[in-house]
Amino acid sequence: MPTALFLSPHLDDVAFSCGGLLAQLGDAGWRTVMATAFTRSVPNPAGFALACQTDKGLAPDVDYMALRRAEDRAAATILGTEPRWLDLPEAPHRGYHSALALFGPVLDGDDIWRPLTNLLADLLAELRPDLLFGPQGLGNHVDHRQVITAVLALPDPPCLAFYRDAPYAVRNQSALPDVRVAGLPPCAAAIRSGLDRKVAASCAYASQIGYQFGGPVPLGQALRAFAKDEGGGAPAERFLGSFPNGLPDSVAPAGRAGHQAAII
Repeated sequence: MPTALFLSPHLDDVAFSCGGLLAQLGDAGWRTVMATAFTRSVPNPAGFALACQTDKGLAPDVDYMALRRAEDRAAATILGTEPRWLDLPEAPHRGYHSALALFGPVLDGDDIWRPLTNLLADLLAELRPDLLFGPQGLGNHVDHRQVITAVLALPDPPCLAFYRDAPYAVRNQSALPDVRVAGLPPCAAAIRSGLDRKVAASCAYASQIGYQFGGPVPLGQALRAFAKDEGGGAPAERFLGSFPNGLPDSVAPAGRAGHQAAII
């Protein structure tokens, strides 16, 4: 059985960004795994780390990451995928003490990519995926950049495709990818049958969607409009990298010139 491994910095990035293709690969008989890097519960958060949950209306005594893992499990069920949590701490627990810092330089001593690379290597050895997805780093969030660093440090990766990080790409469709992946060839996947599940799975992240999109209705509107724009009228998701030979035969162009049409 062919396998695709989708890497998510946070508990929502894959669903928001490329949940349509993930769902359709499962429909086509692929095994899909959605692995999230930064999922650790940290007791007694304080300062900016605590503000990251209270600004979403959650009480200080709520285990924020346990709540988010439950949301991820629900989203994975909708998408028909296997969730994996790699149990590393998010940036606010690694010395990034403001929103500005999250989108600034990687801090000296923040080598979280090293244990992440080891965890990813273990996943590759276990799953032997044919296709590995990671973020492009649109928006410049430090956790997304650390995932890119870990992926590029893998000694023998499979076929790689980097997705356009949502909601950053939704807010700014001209956002630039990390320079380390910017030169990869573009490719695109039509998501006609996967878009509804992408939206439904994204809505499962109830703690996030009010803050990120304004609620489930604006989320659905934004993701549907964005997908149609990505495909030049037909819903699509765009990537940098390449898809392997042997994708399902039910392919169609995604509607944008210059994008590899290895499309489900």
